[in-house]
Amino acid sequence: MKKNLVFTILSILLVSITTHSQACTSAIITGKVTANGKPLLWKHRDTGQEQNRIAHFNTGKYAFLALVDAPDKGEEAWIGTNNAGFSIMNTASYNLKDDQEKEMDHEGKLMFRALAICAGLEDFERFLDTLSRPMRVEANFGVTDAFGGAAYYEVNNHSWVKVDVNDPRIAPNGYLIYTNFSYTGRISQGSGYMRYITASDLFLQKSSTMDFTPQWIFSHVSRSFYHAFLGMDLCDPVFSPQNAKGWFIDQDFIPRRTSTCSIVIEGVKPGEDPLNTVMWTVMGYPPAGVCIPLWVQMGSSQPALLLGQGENNLSPLCEKAVALKHRVFPVDRGNGLRYIHFSLIYNSQGTGFMQQLAILEAILFEKYGALIASLEKEGLTGKNLAKTRVEEMYKEISVLIEEAYDRL
Repeated sequence: MKKNLVFTILSILLVSITTHSQACTSAIITGKVTANGKPLLWKHRDTGQEQNRIAHFNTGKYAFLALVDAPDKGEEAWIGTNNAGFSIMNTASYNLKDDQEKEMDHEGKLMFRALAICAGLEDFERFLDTLSRPMRVEANFGVTDAFGGAAYYEVNNHSWVKVDVNDPRIAPNGYLIYTNFSYTGRISQGSGYMRYITASDLFLQKSSTMDFTPQWIFSHVSRSFYHAFLGMDLCDPVFSPQNAKGWFIDQDFIPRRTSTCSIVIEGVKPGEDPLNTVMWTVMGYPPAGVCIPLWVQMGSSQPALLLGQGENNLSPLCEKAVALKHRVFPVDRGNGLRYIHFSLIYNSQGTGFMQQLAILEAILFEKYGALIASLEKEGLTGKNLAKTRVEEMYKEISVLIEEAYDRL
């Protein structure tokens, strides 16, 4: 059942935080405030499954790319985009459920199916209406399409509410941020309020320039150690965790021990080829990861660093980032996992993992920019030469990435 909703969010109340296994930070940014006029769909994933991988699927109406749990052999997707330009992600909500249903957590299955059959927001809404009840979900689904659509859907077992990011009454700054509560849910319940406030501060500072980019999101949000509630930034020279032996408590930052990837799907302007949609992917713990752009049209020819390999179907790049994370969180007894050896990530000497990988990523983004500029002129549709150039770029950057991690 659809419920119409038009509202302006006046304030968010601080509440005590509950730890949940599924806890993500996300945003939809309309083309009105991006650097190139294209919409951005961002998900910073937090989950108990630290091994993720990228997979390509072509068994439905539309072929699509999706982030999946590494060991998963079923049909679940946690963010993805298809060859019609339809993209979807979710954040768990903890203030929407209105029944006693026990069997839940079907969000991944819902998104997998939506990627296979939906071309736009209207398709997705019809899909929600046709699902049997209870839907076994309690989530905020973020959706964009190639027709200019951009919305969050707050969905529980029996109903859904659309929150239109293109509506200036709802998103006056051209974007919306979601963590782990829903605006139409029970007030002062849910989770992720501290992260919401931090992300809101960071986005508001950027919104005045109206030039959001995937690169900015990765470097200034997914890898930010700013904490709005405490009013401090661990990367600020004024605040020096090194004075406390380089350790700090890992609590309510956007990147956390449970962070497993950060992905920004950059859509297209209405009328443009949806195959130019880019799935910018930082696999593994974001402060220890680097970004690689992906295209659905490349099919199974995705970079091997991101695909499942070996008996356990692990992404090699995810393994590398997770290995660095374990060095940053080396204490596993008692409350040890709450303590981060921050000086390994960032320090005044510039030798932290995040600092060294930032140098590499700056080089990579220059290469990506040059390639994408040419692809936008030539297009990827049916262009074997363009696909060959992407494959060659993947080979080149894979060597650079492997060498960089070998030095850490």
